Amino acid sequence: MKKILIPMPSYGADPTEIAIPWKMLKEEGFDIRFITPDGKLGRVDNVMLSGKSLGILKTVLSARADSVNACQEMELSEEFCNPIKYQAVQANDFDALYLPGGHDKGVREYLESKILQRLVVDFFQQGKPVAAVCHGVVLVARSIDPLTKQSVIHNYKTTALLQSQELTAYNLTRLWLKDYYLTYPEITVQKEVTEALSNSEQFIEGPTPIFRDDMKHLERGFTVKDGHYLSARWPGDIYNLSTEFIKMIHSS
Repeated sequence: MKKILIPMPSYGADPTEIAIPWKMLKEEGFDIRFITPDGKLGRVDNVMLSGKSLGILKTVLSARADSVNACQEMELSEEFCNPIKYQAVQANDFDALYLPGGHDKGVREYLESKILQRLVVDFFQQGKPVAAVCHGVVLVARSIDPLTKQSVIHNYKTTALLQSQELTAYNLTRLWLKDYYLTYPEITVQKEVTEALSNSEQFIEGPTPIFRDDMKHLERGFTVKDGHYLSARWPGDIYNLSTEFIKMIHSS
């Protein structure tokens, strides 16, 4: 049975980006393990899960019913309720790595974790499937290969949360949510990820993200696959990402 590793922060993982892939990977029969900084139960971003504080934008920005239902199911699962510490795992014990996103300030401990960055490097060096979405791509971009002194995706094509998406969400909500949508106010996800690449053309924006995908409309989602690495931009790409990641795991 293939073993899939899913790291998450103590708080702030996007409910759609963690629960939908978990559900699809679980239904495929894979053995899933969650890891958190201290081995204690992690919590998803409640603003995204409940829509609280989003006002009239709730239906546009918060998690859909399918994601909420998947999250509730995930939170009752044995693997989610029994996470492992970041430092207690190694790439050798797993077949693939999935990196969800999230933009609440709580995800900084996840994005800045040297333990996770080293883990990402190990997965890349071993050529095992790695998938990342939204801010999860920032973690990949920050993972520096000690041999090359460059990001593991320096020579890869990738996508991530678009600057236009990040700034639009921020501008629509900043009057009452302040900089909630800016994990790092000083730099956007797209800019930081692009700076880790050998040239800006490796960052693929894809079609304008308007509608979210689902199993009946996979074409609405967008992913970039380069070898054993797969990336996506936002929750609206998640079914496409999960479907492609499952294919990669089976063929690895």
